[in-house]
Amino acid sequence: MSAPISSPSPAPLKILISGAGIGGSALAFWLSHLGHSVTILERHPVLRTSGLQLDLRGPGIAVLDRMGLADAFRAKSAPEQGFRVVDKTGRQRASFLVNKTGKGLQGFTTEWEIMRGDFCTMLCEAAMGKGGKYVFNSSVESFKDKRGKDRTGSDGGGGVEVRLADGKTETYDLLVGADGIGSNTRKMMLGEPLSGDDTGFRPLNGQYIGYVTIPKPLKSDANSDPSSQYMATMYMIPGGRGIMMRRHSPAQVQAYLFCRSDSERLRNASLTRDVRTQKEALRDIFKGAGWESDEIVAALMQENDFYLERMGMVKLPSGGWSSKGGSVVLLGDAAHCPSANTGMGTTSALVGAYVLAGEIGKHCPAHPGEGTKGGLEMALKEYERKYRPFVEEVQKGIEEDKGMRKYLMPQSAFGIEVMNRLMGLASFLNLNVLGRFVLREDIKWELPEYKGLMGVKESK
Repeated sequence: MSAPISSPSPAPLKILISGAGIGGSALAFWLSHLGHSVTILERHPVLRTSGLQLDLRGPGIAVLDRMGLADAFRAKSAPEQGFRVVDKTGRQRASFLVNKTGKGLQGFTTEWEIMRGDFCTMLCEAAMGKGGKYVFNSSVESFKDKRGKDRTGSDGGGGVEVRLADGKTETYDLLVGADGIGSNTRKMMLGEPLSGDDTGFRPLNGQYIGYVTIPKPLKSDANSDPSSQYMATMYMIPGGRGIMMRRHSPAQVQAYLFCRSDSERLRNASLTRDVRTQKEALRDIFKGAGWESDEIVAALMQENDFYLERMGMVKLPSGGWSSKGGSVVLLGDAAHCPSANTGMGTTSALVGAYVLAGEIGKHCPAHPGEGTKGGLEMALKEYERKYRPFVEEVQKGIEEDKGMRKYLMPQSAFGIEVMNRLMGLASFLNLNVLGRFVLREDIKWELPEYKGLMGVKESK
């Protein structure tokens, strides 16, 4: 008499995450907490702590709190006091202070501002504290989706064989592409060349942003109010250009140079990552533009902490966030970059990591008696089904350049003067126009609760 056939016992999954950014480290934190074996690959030799200021909004703040990291975040928060608009002479035309009431929508500046490097370090340390393993100077070169039944009993999800850049191969139950807007994992999953754009990336009408950190000590004369020097300052320039400056320390500021340009030189430089040509192209676009543009451009040419972003978003068809067999899944910007225009990129990555981990915990329990077994394929389908509605609301109208956002960078001096006056009126009436009509915080979507992810805060 043959032995009865039993279903596979719950066992920890072996998971590889490509990318040690916000989403990758947050997912590693949650999956390690659930008891799975998690390795995080980062192509750089050390954790990337460069990058400028970012913030959290709405459900992102709730997820941070569930991770038990809210106090640590506040201890490292950026000191920005609000947002203001100036004209070419530096005269203030509008001012919006940060909302510190804990109620209502946040404005441009939130209570939850932090430098990217500080947040990445915080999440990395939290993930390692849960047992996540980081491997630096390594990346995924290729992968092969292995068909058949995996340890969870799911058809078509027999793991994924991953080949690393050093030639080593290893099989995992799941590969997570958390490798950003230009994700190689996404390109390989779609079967498209690694060079150039893939079908998931949607460029936004020739929009670019140059980011640079420059030295600029606080003014110490008697006429200068130190707190006013911690206001994010926006200056609009004819031709669809703009400069924003944000101070994060007494010695340095961040400069953001926005433009809409059909310049082939700028486009080619962004694609080839030729930093010198990128800087020269921005210099030619912004020199002599008024306010502090010449000072910023001069510093731009000298500083190394620089990055040029060709603005775009990532949109994949329904079911496109994971492979058919349930062995590869995309996370954060790799799956659904909303573009910097929304102010929701960091929040989207953090919340997406929480939902993905919650569904894996529900359908692929690491220990007996946990969750309801259904396999990785089901977990990944549910992750997209539950989270896609939030993402679609965040991305709504961005590609078509709809809503108030399209008026924020006027082409003419007259249009800029009209916008400055409207912003001044909104400031006088204390109307949160940016929070209500530009940023995407006010989305009617309920953050799921997962039994396996509750109690983390209390257990710290």
